[in-house]
Amino acid sequence: MINSEHVVDTIDAHQAVAHGAHGPELLGFSAEGWVYWGVTIFLLLAIFVFKFPKLIAKALDDKIAEARRQLDEAQSIRSEAEALLAEAKRRHQASAGDADAILAHAQDEAKDIVAKAHADAEELTKRRQKMAEDKIAAAERQAIADVRAKAADAAALAAGRVIAAKHDVAADREMVDRTIAGLGRLN
Repeated sequence: MINSEHVVDTIDAHQAVAHGAHGPELLGFSAEGWVYWGVTIFLLLAIFVFKFPKLIAKALDDKIAEARRQLDEAQSIRSEAEALLAEAKRRHQASAGDADAILAHAQDEAKDIVAKAHADAEELTKRRQKMAEDKIAAAERQAIADVRAKAADAAALAAGRVIAAKHDVAADREMVDRTIAGLGRLN
């Protein structure tokens, strides 16, 4: 037979849970609060201890420095080409017929060299930027997956504790009695 006082207590407990009664707390925080603190601490560690933004900025700065070095190299090649052009102009004064051909060739060569250097520098910069973005995206995906896994573990642990705290021997006995009583009835 079902104890009517126990039924009323059980109904009151279920209504308290349904109307926002909180579960167990530790140091004033619920399980959800501890999960939020854990995520916050993880993100702060990632930013300040592991210095992800600084590492990314350093990698990008290195790539920019490499691109600038290549541009400087291209400019030195251009200055060399301009020196060749000046030499060609001197030859032009010496021999008018050969100078026009040399001048055109030097200008074409200088343009080709500068264009190739700029194209190479832009390609390298884009490629390295893409690599950095891919690494950042992978790190973000891994961090999100880790946070989700830890949140799921914490939620499962909290749910187990809540169930263990609210489900005792008397509740087991009542559930078994109800099940046995229901076996005799036809559906």
